[in-house]
Amino acid sequence: MFTKILIANRGEIACRVAATARRMGIKTVAVYSEADADAKHVAVCDEAVLIGPAAAKESYLCGDKIIAVAKASGAQAIHPGYGFLSENAEFAEACAAAGLVFIGPPASAMRAMGSKSAAKQLMEKANVPLVPGYHGERQDAEFLHTQADQIGYPVLLKASAGGGGKGMRVVENSAQFKDALASCKREAISSFGDDKVLAEKYLQRPRHIEIQVFADTLGNCIYLFERDCSVQRRHQKVLEEAPAPGMTAERRAAMGEAAVAAARAVGYVGAGTVEFIANQDGSFYFMEMNTRLQVEHPVTEMITGTDLVEWQLRVAAGEALPKKQHQLAINGHAIEARIYAENPEKGFLPSIGTLRHLGTPDAVSFELGGVAGAPAGVRIDSGVRAGDAISPFYDPMIAKLIVWGADRKQALARMAQALAQYQIVGLNTNIAFLKRLVEGQAFASADLDTGLIERNHDSLFPAAQPAPQGALALAAVALITAEQGAAARAGASSGDPWSQASGWRMNQAYVRKLSFGDAHAAYDVFVTYRADGWLFSTAGTQPQPLSLTAAGNGDYSIKLGAQALHGAVRRDGEVFHVFANGAHHPLAWNDPMAHAGETETEGGRLTAPMPGKVVAVLAAKGQEVKRGAALVIMEAMKMEHTIAAPHDGVVDEILYNVGDQVADGAPLLAFKAA
Repeated sequence: MFTKILIANRGEIACRVAATARRMGIKTVAVYSEADADAKHVAVCDEAVLIGPAAAKESYLCGDKIIAVAKASGAQAIHPGYGFLSENAEFAEACAAAGLVFIGPPASAMRAMGSKSAAKQLMEKANVPLVPGYHGERQDAEFLHTQADQIGYPVLLKASAGGGGKGMRVVENSAQFKDALASCKREAISSFGDDKVLAEKYLQRPRHIEIQVFADTLGNCIYLFERDCSVQRRHQKVLEEAPAPGMTAERRAAMGEAAVAAARAVGYVGAGTVEFIANQDGSFYFMEMNTRLQVEHPVTEMITGTDLVEWQLRVAAGEALPKKQHQLAINGHAIEARIYAENPEKGFLPSIGTLRHLGTPDAVSFELGGVAGAPAGVRIDSGVRAGDAISPFYDPMIAKLIVWGADRKQALARMAQALAQYQIVGLNTNIAFLKRLVEGQAFASADLDTGLIERNHDSLFPAAQPAPQGALALAAVALITAEQGAAARAGASSGDPWSQASGWRMNQAYVRKLSFGDAHAAYDVFVTYRADGWLFSTAGTQPQPLSLTAAGNGDYSIKLGAQALHGAVRRDGEVFHVFANGAHHPLAWNDPMAHAGETETEGGRLTAPMPGKVVAVLAAKGQEVKRGAALVIMEAMKMEHTIAAPHDGVVDEILYNVGDQVADGAPLLAFKAA
């Protein structure tokens, strides 16, 4: 077994690999970019070495630098994690040439499966069912357009070298094909350095089911059952679970055996995933093979009692697989939710910022490698801590929240509870969206397909509701008690008996107006100070008695009228973040003593929704455009975002050119209404 390995990755997966290595007594070497100098993965490894600037192409994608660090540190092997260099055949060969073990499959297997089109041709020869489509090498636009017309719409365009939902477009009709192809190719070349695409029939209401396979160097190859990854947004997975709901033993065996056959066909070694697209009637088609460990591997670990990273290390060291096929069994049900810094209400745009507060559910540490009895109910895999920043340079994942239950019903309940306990302040997250998704009728009843989110849009994106009185009362109590505590401390240090904030008045009760607001409304709260607490009311409501029954570390228990309420309040500047009843209410307090000047937003300018790069300018100065017309395309987080005309008008000025980097909120062009 290795005594030291280098982890050629960052964030959550680097921390995950380091945890197993530590348990096995293997030392670890981290690499990091300038942006990650204070990152968690740097802290959890035994050694860490700077390899370049923030941009991945100058750091985490520099195989020669990483190999040099591995050699200098005395590491015997390199674990690539997922993403970056994990499926780079040239890097795997360079590792071998340098006398290092690449903890992954052979370069030949990566090459065979790394191209979606080549892999489909290989599977076709092996009689694995394929979705109708074109998987060839010819790439001129007119030819591909003709192929799409022959396949029949809707058609799915996919980057041949792609993954993670990048470089994918659903084309609904022939008129949309040209623009969709151009956008797909731009994203493909940016993300993978290869703009080849394939076109195939877009199936209606398909499920995305993948099989975890594992092979060693001694000829053993097994499957560790399936994961259902159907719930996706923008072709990227949101929720994953194992086993797949409704899977029969016969279908599981058929898919597992097909996956093993695919792995054997390319001489596979190590952890891999064979992905299938499945119809509601149970028929399935080969989609692609990911020649690496998947983001969602924890759900497989939870139901099988295995540590797949340990298996990777043992296989890479030449050992046999720890278990045979007949020794594997499914125990319970596991679900994983990907917690992202993003705004679901704005098309899942990534959110950039600092995790100024991070409160996580009570998680029992999952003993990787398996333990007697049931696994822990809740597991959190994360690469960030409170105070860390989510930058524009890398994937905006905050954590993977994984739950286990004796059955799917229990796992669903645990997931909803764990999401309700998550507290994040400092940037937008998808937590509330995930909770609605998990508790929604479609997912709860396992009515699954890759269009679930779009199909249930109205229930998953409900109209904004005003903040409830309980949340306003908690914010008011947090503000008042903080003031009273500060005044008491000031009085104690100065000896001034008048330094209080009790609201005492000689002749009549003090009625105080507190003004709060959120993204949806403004709220006037009226608090009457009394000796035994307060009276609380909002505009148009009758006052109710309000009292504080317990408080500590930002957690409050209050009584409002006859109702007992509990919640946490985290203050960030003048914003009171109230976490109560599984919901998050950010309430901005309008401090009457503050004198910050107000600024007006300059009208008529369309702004960047986040930091990024301009990749296309689709309008010219003086051009008349209709509402919804695409004006500028930006790239951020390796995804394209289209800036469209908010109404009919005329482009007055173009402020950035193709290739320019722009900051969050920067005006991209001046626009005059018609």
